[in-house]
Amino acid sequence: MTDNLRTRLIDAGVRLLDSEGPEGLTIRAVTREAGVSHGAPRRYFPTLSALAAAVARVGLVDLENALNSAAQQSDSPRDALDAMAHAYVQFAAQRPAMFALIFRHDILEGSGENLRGQSRPLFEDLIAAVGAVVPENPQFTALRLWTSVHGIAALHSTRAFEPITDTSAVSELVRCAVRDVIAAANRPET
Repeated sequence: MTDNLRTRLIDAGVRLLDSEGPEGLTIRAVTREAGVSHGAPRRYFPTLSALAAAVARVGLVDLENALNSAAQQSDSPRDALDAMAHAYVQFAAQRPAMFALIFRHDILEGSGENLRGQSRPLFEDLIAAVGAVVPENPQFTALRLWTSVHGIAALHSTRAFEPITDTSAVSELVRCAVRDVIAAANRPET
């Protein structure tokens, strides 16, 4: 029953974060959403940061599933990189509060959830996908690709493109980011 309570609290936190944003993720709101007493989460989540980290862990798993699904549906390693980049940006647009939370290591660090251990395999998967297209120095190329696509995703998730351009430009930006990073990695050094 106790693990069930922990799961109920986390699930309630995920629902609140997705529906109400970061302001909705409070201990009081989560207990109300889960239908338990206000003191119930104390054993599992002594702080809001601990609860937020458990919620972020769910987001990382969801993001990993989205990226893996996109890659598996691709016909080639190059198509897999495109698909993963688009899935990353789509995740950010569809779940902006979760997207923001999973990258807030400054508030989630030390929560006991080992989020770095959860997020590192995501980057390792990206390195492997990049390495299938750009075998030389795939770690740096993956880092460069991630920072490019993450910037697009962050801007798209906060609707920052809307006053400037039609959101249909986002897909082309992602495609160009992948293309440009791969082209730069394949360019001989001068």
